[in-house]
Amino acid sequence: MAEATTIKGGKVKVQLGNSAQPIVYTAPCGFTQRSVSINKSLEEVSIPDCEDPDAMNWLGRDATSLSMTVGGEGVLAVESVDTWMTALDSENSVPVKVIWEFPAKVITWTGKMHIESFEVGAEDKKRVTATVSMQSDGKMVRTSV
Repeated sequence: MAEATTIKGGKVKVQLGNSAQPIVYTAPCGFTQRSVSINKSLEEVSIPDCEDPDAMNWLGRDATSLSMTVGGEGVLAVESVDTWMTALDSENSVPVKVIWEFPAKVITWTGKMHIESFEVGAEDKKRVTATVSMQSDGKMVRTSV
């Protein structure tokens, strides 16, 4: 039996791009937990039985769209707070790269995302935390090398 090749959490990266040409992508400091959801929207249609109209129908499903959601949290780092706030304040989506770095391959999605929410949590005698939610805006182009 072959053992699975896995990666550690630091090999899943979320990077925000700047307005330079070419775009420079960097991972915001303090963003220590990340989750990436790739979603497919489906439309359902009831498929009738032509020979037995009283039979229970099976549902057919057609794919209608794809989207990506990125969520995460960590400490509120002064090194990245302005980056997050600028992206949140923008009415336009921002350039984003999502990277999964395996030993023998790297999968990258590049596109634009909106910062949907940015939540700051503070508790006495503890570090201030930040929680972020991002939603894709258009196609996230996937490459694998």
